[in-house]
Amino acid sequence: MSNKKNVVPEAREGLNKFKMEAASEVGVNLKNGYNGDLTSKQAGSVGGQMVNSMTPTRTRIFTRKSRTKTNHEVSVCYTYRLSASIEPEKTMIN
Repeated sequence: MSNKKNVVPEAREGLNKFKMEAASEVGVNLKNGYNGDLTSKQAGSVGGQMVNSMTPTRTRIFTRKSRTKTNHEVSVCYTYRLSASIEPEKTMIN
């Protein structure tokens, strides 16, 4: 179920601009207003692009000593995505 009510009503224009930018990046032609003629794949690619923009992928490369060869170094690459998870509020019951 979609909730069209924004927590900050003034943010609607910014969110629409962000959505239009994401749509143009993935090659989907969005119109202002109703976009019911889009396929699920097109709509999903816009939403996916928005998520990817908000949670960028980070890469870190480290060098460590080899575990099998002496006087050898190995490059290790870690790729990860930062995300903000909201944990539910914990309440204590007496």
